Amino acid sequence: MSVHISFETPQDIQESVYELVKAIGKNERGRLKKGANEVTKAAERGTALMIVMAENVSPGELLAHIPMICKEKEIPYIYVADQTYLAEAAGMSAGTKTAAVAIMTMEKDAKDRFEEIKGHFETLSK
Repeated sequence: MSVHISFETPQDIQESVYELVKAIGKNERGRLKKGANEVTKAAERGTALMIVMAENVSPGELLAHIPMICKEKEIPYIYVADQTYLAEAAGMSAGTKTAAVAIMTMEKDAKDRFEEIKGHFETLSK
């Protein structure tokens, strides 16, 4: 397990996370910040609703500070397996990778899935 991962996210929850990111990114039902730098800024400012990080980031130290910032700012965060699939779900061009995305806003129809994933974060991060 990489240094930036503080808990394991079960596969079924990861699928829900990808679907949420896809609804916001590809279907433009909200706003995302993409990439480690943008996600770090959103976390530090406390403006992110949730942070999604890829597990297969190399080096893992690239994201090691984000869970600490999230805990300080009380921002839920969760992990998915693949940064290429995360980028695709976020609506980025084919072949692109992203280490992390920050969910900034979302339409009401995504709120239920968001709340469900937030509940999983609260259980997994204990």
